[in-house]
Amino acid sequence: MDQAKTHIHERKSGYWEEISCALGLLFLIAAGLLEKINGISNLTHGLYAGAYIFTGYQGFRSALGSLRKWIIDIDGLMVLAAIGAAIVGAPFEGALLLFLFSLSNVLQHYAMDRTHNAIRALLKLRPDQALVKRNGGAVLVKVEELELGEIVIVKPGEQIPVDGKLVEGDTFVNEASLTGESMPVAKMVGSDVFAGTINQSGGIEIEVKKRSEDSALARMVKLVAAAQAEKSKTQRFLESAEQYYAMGVILLTIAVFLVPWLILGKEFSPAFYRAMTVMVVASPCALIISTPATVLSAIGGAARVGILIKGGSHLDSAATIDIVALDKTGTLTAGKPSLTELVLPGGIQSLADPLSAEGVAILRAAAALEGRSEHPLARAVVDAANRLKLSVPEATAFQSVTGHGAEATVESVHYLIGSERWLRESAALGMDELAVHAKQLQEKGHTCVWLGVKDAEQLIAKAVLVMADTIRPEAKFLTAQLHKLGVKKVVMLTGDHQLVANSIGAEIGIDDIRAQLLPEHKLNIIRELKKEGRVMMIGDGVNDAPALAASDLGVAMGAAGTDVAMETADIVLMGDRLENIPLLLGHARRARKVLLENLIFAAAIIVFLVIAALGLSLPLPIGVIGHEGSTVLVCLNGLRLLMMSRSGL
Repeated sequence: MDQAKTHIHERKSGYWEEISCALGLLFLIAAGLLEKINGISNLTHGLYAGAYIFTGYQGFRSALGSLRKWIIDIDGLMVLAAIGAAIVGAPFEGALLLFLFSLSNVLQHYAMDRTHNAIRALLKLRPDQALVKRNGGAVLVKVEELELGEIVIVKPGEQIPVDGKLVEGDTFVNEASLTGESMPVAKMVGSDVFAGTINQSGGIEIEVKKRSEDSALARMVKLVAAAQAEKSKTQRFLESAEQYYAMGVILLTIAVFLVPWLILGKEFSPAFYRAMTVMVVASPCALIISTPATVLSAIGGAARVGILIKGGSHLDSAATIDIVALDKTGTLTAGKPSLTELVLPGGIQSLADPLSAEGVAILRAAAALEGRSEHPLARAVVDAANRLKLSVPEATAFQSVTGHGAEATVESVHYLIGSERWLRESAALGMDELAVHAKQLQEKGHTCVWLGVKDAEQLIAKAVLVMADTIRPEAKFLTAQLHKLGVKKVVMLTGDHQLVANSIGAEIGIDDIRAQLLPEHKLNIIRELKKEGRVMMIGDGVNDAPALAASDLGVAMGAAGTDVAMETADIVLMGDRLENIPLLLGHARRARKVLLENLIFAAAIIVFLVIAALGLSLPLPIGVIGHEGSTVLVCLNGLRLLMMSRSGL
């Protein structure tokens, strides 16, 4: 059991334990058959000795190492029980005990390796070599030799070798290895790309922004490796109690032997045999292994869908969350402006509905002007035109007017686009009619950009382009999902104006809306909410860092490549899918349920077997099978948590 407790990350002993277990079984079978045919002989003793050596080698080494530290653990109990069985003339039962004990260790290692391999496989996602531009040509070099700023060429279908920025070409990238998102993500010049993801369509060129050891993939592997080493509260308690429990079992064994033999006058062999049986069945192997088997499987299963849990204690916390606090911008909303409405002389037209001919003409002209700018508001206009698949004409005689906007000629018409103040200063006609509708939207926190047409010396206001940080479609289902999982209250925290926050919160169904907040205000609110229950804070890991640190559980969302998010939060959602939030809570609750099942089952088996050994003369072989069988069952039950899926929770 000691090997299972330490959660080794690499099999340093090769397959010696499996080979030793198999050889021990062969010796055990040969000794048992020979004893049946010819009875006990020197050859039989030799075969039993071989079975003891091969099946008990690992357990003896572990027990000896513990004794040197003045610790008696489960391995010591098993070795003592096997030796006791041999003393009372039951070498077959003793060898069978050691074999099943060794076999359970092998099966537990297999189960743990399944968990570790789920993470280790991530290391294989990144290619070893990259095609880089050097000295006027393309050279294939090791990924570790790439320098910051170099240009890497990635062909369609190839894995991206490093974290970087796209500088040439457009493509779709499969980022499932990092974010758990199965749908390919569109990438264009300026987009960030990550090592280990797959370039699915066009050939691209990437500027190296991070060395291979600093990539999001490398940090993710380190993060989960550290999480596997961190033990849950239940596991720490059980391991600290193990030594005291082992001493208790030894004292009980001594009492079960001495009382019948010395006080009640029973024969030595039956009394000693029963004592050895009690020692075997009372050992807490299943109790001790149930926690790491469950916790590590849960961490591994979550990592496979892009949810990185930094340790067992954080998994515990996620299962008991009462209040969820969410940052608005970038979490509940897209985090960037989108064109939502056009204000025309005839009224407001939503871009969610088909545009009129006038609306299409206005948007084409605005996109032509804004196509020259990289400002976020300008990009929102261009993106809207592209989304509606409009043909955008070319703007000529373009001029940028600092502090006001821009003007240009589009299809022989001279347009101005910019602030309301600029058009008013230019004495534009038709302002008041548009301003009535625009003001209503501005009061809700929307941003307005004005478009005018200059005819000769007269300027006429033609439209207002209204932009807002749009709500994510999945945000509207989030609150219902969280409440279904037992969350008592969902709180939205934002630095935006109260009217904007109220509008967004009402549409999503938020229980408690807090607006116009600075980072220190968010921190104070988290402390206030903690008086009502256990609080999970979800943010971007940068301006929300104080609140993330103060909460019972800090979760950074959409953190692929974000150093601050990786370091600050207890749990990192590599993708920006809101579905990952209830998925995380549901997975944690399921893990807690499985852990409770394992603990109850393991404890019940121990109690039943001890009662049977004391009152029903339970045979040692049956006790051995019951004890080791329960150990394997709880391990396999915990292993189910590796099979995490989005549809299963």
